[in-house]
Amino acid sequence: MSRAIYPGSFDPVTYGHIDIIKRAAKIFDELTVSVLKNSAKTPLFSVDERVNMLKEVCMDLPNVKVESYSGLLAEYAEKNHTEVIIRGLRAVSDFEYELQIAQTNHKISPSVDTIFLTTSLEYSYLSSSIVREVAAYGGDIHHFVPDFIAKKVYERAGEKANGNK
Repeated sequence: MSRAIYPGSFDPVTYGHIDIIKRAAKIFDELTVSVLKNSAKTPLFSVDERVNMLKEVCMDLPNVKVESYSGLLAEYAEKNHTEVIIRGLRAVSDFEYELQIAQTNHKISPSVDTIFLTTSLEYSYLSSSIVREVAAYGGDIHHFVPDFIAKKVYERAGEKANGNK
């Protein structure tokens, strides 16, 4: 059985992420979408909220599961008997950083390889940080994320603008 992990912060999950998830799910028998618990960042949504949003997004993909992790990705992959890490590339500028991470992961866990999937052209500009910024200024994010996620982003962006949370 071929297994892969698609890791990320997914804060929030975008159509670009969903594109990579669907494409990777066609390639591998089992795909785990893994939400990173990163204490160094201040996310818009909690890890549990991001996991739940991703579960809803992936509910029609029977070979996809969603969970969270912390620590080193390569060790997490090895512990879960996963031989491939999926990383999305939007632009050439992503490649240098992602290559360093892939090489480091392979050094830590030689049994784990990284496969890069280039994002579909229609999403090549899209990132979670762009979604958060557009929403913070009241812009339309419905072209970037599913409607139920857009609603959550607007609610949370409004809370932050009002000094709550």
